[in-house]
Amino acid sequence: MKRTFSILAAAMLLAGVSAFAEQATVIDFTLLSADCVSDENGNPQENSRTVMDFSTAAGATFTEDQKELMKTSLALPQWEVSLNSSARTVQSLSLSTVVAAPVKEDANVPFAGKEVMGVRVNFPQWNSNAYAYVRPPFEIPAYEPLSTADENGVRQEPTDEEKASGKTLFEDGYGVVKNVGTVKSIKVTTMGMNYPEGLYVLLKDTDGVERRYFMGYLGFDGWKELVWNNPQYITEIRNREIRVYPIYPRGLPFVKFTGFQVTRDAAHIGGDYIGYFKDVSIIYDKALLTSDRDIADEDLWGIINKKESARQAGEMSRFGDKQVNRFLESAKKATEDRFTSSLSEDSDSNAQSTGSSAAQTE
Repeated sequence: MKRTFSILAAAMLLAGVSAFAEQATVIDFTLLSADCVSDENGNPQENSRTVMDFSTAAGATFTEDQKELMKTSLALPQWEVSLNSSARTVQSLSLSTVVAAPVKEDANVPFAGKEVMGVRVNFPQWNSNAYAYVRPPFEIPAYEPLSTADENGVRQEPTDEEKASGKTLFEDGYGVVKNVGTVKSIKVTTMGMNYPEGLYVLLKDTDGVERRYFMGYLGFDGWKELVWNNPQYITEIRNREIRVYPIYPRGLPFVKFTGFQVTRDAAHIGGDYIGYFKDVSIIYDKALLTSDRDIADEDLWGIINKKESARQAGEMSRFGDKQVNRFLESAKKATEDRFTSSLSEDSDSNAQSTGSSAAQTE
């Protein structure tokens, strides 16, 4: 009888814990394959769900054709790798990159046949502490309205169904989770190859505060789920400090993914680090209990919509300026691979004849 009571008590305790804990995927890299805005060879360059048009921040001097090219997204090749100042060399900048890494069809994982994030970081060879950030091409917006994009990356007007969902564009595995109170645990699905580097996850909250969470070291082989558990999480409700906030118009707090940090200790061997990432998930307490209310507060007052529209405008302003400057720098980049010959109108035939003469001489 006593054993039965103990089992029931343990089951009730577990049920109480799961009653206020939610699980959500912050970002799933298998969703970020390029599927729109094809290049001259017909190869897609951008991800249709996350494609953003930054031509709205461009000046009037740009032509319409140029503005058509001003699009970017969270497609995996668009992500960036940046190193700390002492590790930033010409070689490291040119070799450190992010790619879409296809998983084999016969791989023994649920996401076989899909693309995950592949990261290469070129650390210095000398004894030096170094770190690298793997960040999205722009800060993921938290208030962008949900809508679809066509094959050219042009965002369409939100449908009635999309408006009724109450979701924003980057929710559901694209970088943002809404209604987040206390974060209990964070999980990263990654593939290790016995590298000694350490891994951090970077998340930003509603107040713009970015925090980093140490997930562990990458000295293992194969796929593994690294988990961070909040050491200050209080499970027992009676021991918590209860704070009561007005339900409206506080809105929904959120967290959004701002990148990874890969650290290399001076005592470890330098050179290249290669890693693969599938997703980042969290277990968290809800900030607010969502339920139907007798009066549609937001429809009546519109306070939250006004605040979120202002924040969205601020996000887009910061996002657009950076992307326009990069567009201008890209337009100035040299595209020639070799010199035009001054000795012949046909440089290719000249090169061939020169090679033939050299061969005859030998």
